Amino acid sequence: MPRHAPAYSWRDDPRVPAFPDDRPLIVFDGLCVLCSANAQFVLRHDRQRRFRLTIAQGPIGEALYRHFGLVKGDYETLLVLDRGRLLTHSDAAIAIARQLGWPWRAATVARLVPRPLRDRLYLLIARNRYRLFGRRETCWMPSDKDRARIL
Repeated sequence: MPRHAPAYSWRDDPRVPAFPDDRPLIVFDGLCVLCSANAQFVLRHDRQRRFRLTIAQGPIGEALYRHFGLVKGDYETLLVLDRGRLLTHSDAAIAIARQLGWPWRAATVARLVPRPLRDRLYLLIARNRYRLFGRRETCWMPSDKDRARIL
């Protein structure tokens, strides 16, 4: 998993469609019930409208997974692109919580747990997410009021 790719490296990749990256972008599995519920949670609690979101199965999401050397169709981690950096696994989840503000920011205490341990737990849930939470037949679609925040 590339944790130290050059900042904004996707801008130089002709396979990645241009998209506004002036705010954090969350790339999530749109077929996963848990992932879609998390996306809806972010939209509901992101009062300052910091985040944009896109599904991993869409043109931007697929191109970003490919750009970072991740297997297409194997969306075991959400991606957060923030200030030109890629965050994955538990780091991505913690970054989202931090930017949502209180009380969600309290989840950043998870940084005290060593990354290998918290990523192992993250991957345990991610690898079993369809079995535990279900899989949609089609990708989740946002409400009209949130559509502008979805790429």
